[in-house]
Amino acid sequence: MIFSSSVFLAFFLPLLLVLYYLSGRQYRNYVLLFGSIFFYSWGAPKFILVILGTTFLDFILVRAMHNREDPVEKKALLVLSLCMNLGLLFYFKYCNFFIDNINVLFESWGIGKIGALNVILPIGISFYTFETVTYVVDVYRGVHKPLDNFFNYLLYIILFPKLIAGPIIRYHEIADQITDRSANDTLDNRLSGFYRFGIGLAKKVIIANHVAAYADTVFDSDPGQLHAATAWMGALAYTFQIYFDFSGYSDMAIGLGKMLGFRFPENFNNPYISQSITEFWRRWHITLGNWMRNYLYIPLGGNRAGTGRMYLNLYLVFLASGLWHGAAWTFVLWGAWHGLFLILDRVLLDRLLKRTGKITRVLFTFFIVVVGWVMFRADTVAGADSFYKAMLGQNTAVAFVLPEPEYWPAFALAIFFGFFCFFKRGDLFQQKIYFGTPNISGHIALTAISLLLFTLSLSYITAAGFNPFIYFRF
Repeated sequence: MIFSSSVFLAFFLPLLLVLYYLSGRQYRNYVLLFGSIFFYSWGAPKFILVILGTTFLDFILVRAMHNREDPVEKKALLVLSLCMNLGLLFYFKYCNFFIDNINVLFESWGIGKIGALNVILPIGISFYTFETVTYVVDVYRGVHKPLDNFFNYLLYIILFPKLIAGPIIRYHEIADQITDRSANDTLDNRLSGFYRFGIGLAKKVIIANHVAAYADTVFDSDPGQLHAATAWMGALAYTFQIYFDFSGYSDMAIGLGKMLGFRFPENFNNPYISQSITEFWRRWHITLGNWMRNYLYIPLGGNRAGTGRMYLNLYLVFLASGLWHGAAWTFVLWGAWHGLFLILDRVLLDRLLKRTGKITRVLFTFFIVVVGWVMFRADTVAGADSFYKAMLGQNTAVAFVLPEPEYWPAFALAIFFGFFCFFKRGDLFQQKIYFGTPNISGHIALTAISLLLFTLSLSYITAAGFNPFIYFRF
């Protein structure tokens, strides 16, 4: 089940909210827990026992680890938990990728191939694995104590608004809210959560889905038959698709959380107005960046072992970030591309760009991001190479064909809202909508607008049918 489906919008969400609000506070966690299990089972019934089983084992292992005084035993239990969680992630997500690459070597050596496994990727496995790792590691580090109640831990892992595609939430960020949400459970929060959900739904359905149709048309074409302008239009379409798709999901998750009394961390902050790749990664998928910094970059040594080691650590982190997104060399190259420009920022690029104007810096950064998204979208390295050749204008005999008129409104909305906060007034307006407390007339206006966006989106969903989120792949 996904947020932008008629089943979720017309049946699951209204029913769950009614049951949740009518339940006494002592029963609301159970309503959320059973609702979350049903939510995940609807889309991945084969894997619900995997997530329930591993969560229970982790709960036992972490409590045992916390109670051990011998540091060797504590570390052994930590390693056991990490091996179980990361081992499952490796098996489901990367096993066939490594088998394919081993077979390439075996073939070059004249050795028989290993048969690929019939592995189906569980929905959202990367996200809930990372949250499990944060809980285990933070208990080991002494950031917080382990939970005494298994059902509270299970709710943290399987809570449906953030289960499938984040945001990635560290346990200490939500611990108090698991047991007591009375401070956030207000009418203002419920209403502002609905506004945020409506905005996210519209970003996904009205903008992302429409530019996606054009992006798919271009990327599914023979790159050898693409005009340079068509290739660039396709790359731009995908650039806006992935942003409005994923940030729309995050908005919906954050909005749902507020409607249920939770406060989730922000996950996007207008990344396309960034003036450097370093700034881009402070604004794009913020919770993943924080995870990578706390659980990979800092353990690798961060910037404590000299400049050269810092650059190496940065590069390794972004290679890992690329591989986290998918089991293909295109994702690794995408991570390497961003890692390269993060290092160049620190070496020279940031100082050079500061001599230019703000618009120049934003456009240059946006150009680097767009070029990188081609690797992310391509199915193979060869496919990305062919697409880049088309972007460079090597297909001179092909005529440029403008996108159909039906795509232009979505492009216009994508450009407008993609760069809306470049201007101070736009940023202030967004802050007011997302984080302000409206008066009565403001609530009336925002409720009307949100209902309109909800209705329009639901009508598009009903007409279009299946419209999965991009990040469900990861």
